[in-house]
Amino acid sequence: MDTYRSIYCHGLVRVGGVTVPVHLADPSANAAEVIRAARACHEEAVAVAVFPELTLTGYSIDDLVFSAPLLAAVRRGIDEIVAASADLFPILVFGAPLELRDRLYNCAVVVHRGRILGITPKMHLPAYSEFYEKRYFSTLDAISEVKATRWDGRLVEDSEGGEGAFPFGSFQVEASDLPGFRLAVEICEDVWVPIAPSSVAALQGATIIANLSASPATVGRTSTRHSLIAAQSLTSLAAYVYSAAGFGESSTDLAWDGETLICEVGQTLAHTTTFRPALDITVADVDVDLLVNRRRKQNTFADNAHTAEVGEPPAVVSVELAPPRHDVGVHRAIARFPFMGGVESQVNAPAEEAMAIQVNALVRRMVAINTSKLIIGVSGGLDSTLALLVAARAMDELGHPRSDILAFTMPGFGTSEKTRTNAEVLSNEVGATFSELDIRPAARAMLTAMGHPFGAGQPVYDVTFENVQAGLRTDYLFRLAGQNHGIVVGTGDLSELALGWCTFGVGDHMSHYGVNAGLPKTMIQEVLRWVISSEAFGTSVTGVLSSILNTEISPELVPGSDGGGQSTEAAIGPYELQDFTLYHLLNAGFGPAKILFMQEVAWGEKYSRAEMVKWLGVFFRRFFASQYKRSTLPNGPKVMAGGSLSPRGDWRMPADALAAPWLAELEQLEANLNGLEPTPNTPEPDPRATKPDLRLQDEGTPEA
Repeated sequence: MDTYRSIYCHGLVRVGGVTVPVHLADPSANAAEVIRAARACHEEAVAVAVFPELTLTGYSIDDLVFSAPLLAAVRRGIDEIVAASADLFPILVFGAPLELRDRLYNCAVVVHRGRILGITPKMHLPAYSEFYEKRYFSTLDAISEVKATRWDGRLVEDSEGGEGAFPFGSFQVEASDLPGFRLAVEICEDVWVPIAPSSVAALQGATIIANLSASPATVGRTSTRHSLIAAQSLTSLAAYVYSAAGFGESSTDLAWDGETLICEVGQTLAHTTTFRPALDITVADVDVDLLVNRRRKQNTFADNAHTAEVGEPPAVVSVELAPPRHDVGVHRAIARFPFMGGVESQVNAPAEEAMAIQVNALVRRMVAINTSKLIIGVSGGLDSTLALLVAARAMDELGHPRSDILAFTMPGFGTSEKTRTNAEVLSNEVGATFSELDIRPAARAMLTAMGHPFGAGQPVYDVTFENVQAGLRTDYLFRLAGQNHGIVVGTGDLSELALGWCTFGVGDHMSHYGVNAGLPKTMIQEVLRWVISSEAFGTSVTGVLSSILNTEISPELVPGSDGGGQSTEAAIGPYELQDFTLYHLLNAGFGPAKILFMQEVAWGEKYSRAEMVKWLGVFFRRFFASQYKRSTLPNGPKVMAGGSLSPRGDWRMPADALAAPWLAELEQLEANLNGLEPTPNTPEPDPRATKPDLRLQDEGTPEA
C-alpha cells in the first residue's frame, strides 16, 4: 500500500458541501437522504460533510416547526443518522430544530461514528426581508448557563458532564490523528454579520469552518456569496465549507438554488452548479498544513486573538478520524505555476500588472537619483529582454527618449549568432542606442595573465573561464554607467537568485537596480508572451520575442554552446519545477516530502518521480549554498505575492545555514519510496571547515 499517495499523509483534508433533495416537513425522508449522502461521502473518503440549514425538516416550513409530531420525527431522524454513521468515515454536520427548556433552536448537529460530538445553535436570527426566524427560534443567550447536554432520544441538560455528554453552543472538533484539523460550525446569517462566529472560531484555533445555510436565490446572490465566503476564508486564514438549501424547499414566495462552495484563504477551490434537483456533493481537499503555516508566519493573526478579546477557549471535542492511508485521488487543483496565483490560463492580467510594478519601481529610482540614462547588457536571452522592455516603458513614463537606454551586447566565447542578432534587433526595435563591445580580447588577456590553461591555447572551460567573462561584462557596464552618468539595470531573476545561478560580486549578481529580482523565470516567460499577444510594444517585436522565447536557456559561455552544449536547465533543473519548489518553500515553508507529493499531482504527466527527487535535491543544496549571494543583493522590487528573496524584505536567512534537515527528509522519503533502508545520515559539510564547491557558489549566468 502506497501510503505516500494518500492526501491524509500530506496535511490535506477532504471536505464536502452536500445538498440533498428536500422533503418538506418529512424528517424521516430527509434523514434517509442524509444517510444516503453520508455513504456516498464515505466512498469518496470525505472527512467532513456539511449539509444545508434545517436539513431534517427543510428551512421553509414556517409555523409547522412548532408541531410536536414534527419535532418527534426530527428526534427519530437524528437517532437514525447517528446509528447509520457508526461505520462511516465522515464527520456529518446537518441541521435540525431542537428543543431545550421549552425553547426551539435552529441547530447544527455534528455526528461521527455513532455519536453526537456536539450541537451548535444559530447565533444570529434574521428578522428582516423574507426572514422571520425570531418568530420560531431563540439564541443561546437565553440559556447561556447550559454548558453540556446529552442525547437521550431528545436533547437534555447534563450539568455533571458525564459519559455521553457533549457541548451545546460553540465548540470545536479536533482530530487526534490529523495535525492541524480543527472544525467549527456556524449557520447561515452568522457569517453575514460584521463579527462572525467563524472569525472568533478561527482566532481560537479552528482551521475548517462549516456553514449550514438556507439562503434563497435572487439575482446576484451567487456572486455575493462567493465574495463573502472567499473574503471570510481569507481574513480567517481558514478553509470554509458552505452548503445552501436547494430543490424541495417551498416555492410559495422564494426559490432555492442549493449552492455549495468551498473556499480556502480567499481562493475558491470548488463550487456546485446551482438549481440541481438531485443529490449533489461538492468535494475539495483543503490544506490544513498551509493554514497552520500561514498563521504561524502572519504574526498579526495571533495578535488579533488577544486584541479582539475572543473570550474563553471553546470546548474542544477530540476524535480519532482514522483516515484512509491509501491513494484516494486528489480533489484539488494544484497550479503548475503557483507564482501566477493559479491563473496561468488567464495570464494577461497578472503579466501586465507585473510589468507595471517593475516600471513604476524603476521610474521611482530614476527620479530619486535624478538620472535619465540606463545602461543594460543585452544578451538575446529572456531576462535582459524583459529588463530592456521595462526600461523602455520607464523612459516613456518619464518623457525621456528611449535612445537614452544604452544597450550593450558583449559577445563571449560561446555567444551564438542567433542570440547576438536577437539582442540587436530588439534593441533597435524599441529605440535604444545599441552598441557591441566584444569582451573576448580582454577575457583572453585576463586568462593569460592569470596563467589559466585557456590562455596557453588549451580548451579548458571551467568555472574560472566562465566567470572571467561574466565579471568582465559587469565591470564594463559599471564603467560605462559612470562614463555616461547613468545606472546599470540588473537583469537577474528570482529563480537564478534561489539557485545561485549568478556570478558573485563583479558579475551579473550586481547592478544599480535589479528590475527582475522579484520575478521567477516562468513568470518572465509569461510576461513576454503577454507582450506579444497584447501588442504592448507593437507588432514589430513579435518575431524577435518569439525567437527569444523559443531559444534554449543557456549561459553561452563555453565555445559550441550555441549547439546545445551548455543548457542551464540540464545543470540546475527545469525552471518550471524549481519555481514550483521555490514558491512552496517561501509561501508555506513546505519540506521536500510535501513538495514532491504536490509536484507529482501537478507535473506527473511530464516528469518521473525520480526526476523530481533529483531536482529537489539540487534545489535544496543550491538554495542553502547560495544565501551569501542573496544577502548582498542590490535593490529591486518585490513583484509576486508568492514572495521575494530580498534580505531587506521577505527572506532573512543566515548565509552559513546548512541544508541537512531538508536533505535528510528527502533521503528518507526516497528510501521509503524505493523500499530501501536509508543510508546513515551524513551531516552537511561545514563550509568553514572544508573547501567550498565553487560551482555551487560562483557560476556563470544565462544573462550577460
